[in-house]
Amino acid sequence: MRSVFRNKDFITLQEWSVEEIDTLLDVSFDLKRKFALEIDTPYLNNKVAMLMFFEESTRTRNSMEAGLAQLGGHANFLDTSTMQISHGEVAKDTAVILGSYGHGIACRNCFWGEGNAYLRDMAAHANVPIMNLQCDLYHPMQALADLMTIKEKKEKTKNLNVSIIWAYATSHKKPISVPLSQSLLFPRYGMNVTLAYPEGFEMPDWVIEQARENAEKNGGTFKITHDMDEAYTNADIVIPKNWGSWVSDPKDKLGSKLLEENKDWKCTEEKMALAKEDAMYMHALPADRGNEVEDSVIDGPQSIVYEEAENRLHTAKAVMALTMGGRG
Repeated sequence: MRSVFRNKDFITLQEWSVEEIDTLLDVSFDLKRKFALEIDTPYLNNKVAMLMFFEESTRTRNSMEAGLAQLGGHANFLDTSTMQISHGEVAKDTAVILGSYGHGIACRNCFWGEGNAYLRDMAAHANVPIMNLQCDLYHPMQALADLMTIKEKKEKTKNLNVSIIWAYATSHKKPISVPLSQSLLFPRYGMNVTLAYPEGFEMPDWVIEQARENAEKNGGTFKITHDMDEAYTNADIVIPKNWGSWVSDPKDKLGSKLLEENKDWKCTEEKMALAKEDAMYMHALPADRGNEVEDSVIDGPQSIVYEEAENRLHTAKAVMALTMGGRG
């Protein structure tokens, strides 16, 4: 089946075939090599992307802005609190107008029950690709960079034991979009995925059903455990990260009894010792140091968080190059 990348929305990787994701990865690795060799990549000369942020950002904003500049284009950063959105302008009007000004719209909106719907509304009306910079359900940019990093470091994905593990944090009630996207994507590449969390921090039922179906179709496995030690044992990759109890109790606040009862869910050297000797530690960042993870782990030899973060640049460039300028 022939792929069409130009103007293709990038809202969830579930809507991209494995072959299309492989193309994204191929382009990402090529762009990374050219960046290292200081070879110009003017694939999006004079193209403009609108970057709409409802929330704060470090890696996502800067990977998109720097990436588009390196591709020869320009990124308009838009703080939505300074836009007419704050006065009630609807997604349709924003999407139609911004789409007429440029060649792509990227948006971060993590409000629970609203973010993905907002992106879908924009996609229904914009004449340019909509790129998801994280919503309440998905973070495809992060998941793609994670997959690139795993392939880069482990040189394979088939039969890798990857554990996505809830971890205690106090900084803010975090979205479920990173572990959700990883749970859906990794089984499609033949990984043995374990999703571990204390009861009360569940994913939506449809996510579990889809993850298991993805595993069955692609030679991977997917299981759930509430035993932290089980998740670390014999793992090739561990991804301990906090997410909030949005599914079980969306009104639950940070600092709740449920959260505080699980302070022991922390990535430590002792937990890492349960994993394989060459196991690697990953995190989307920012990590809640001292709560989610010990400094000795995140700063230790098994950590690949900075390589993972760097790859956000190259995967962002690949998404933009293909959707904003790729051949139809």
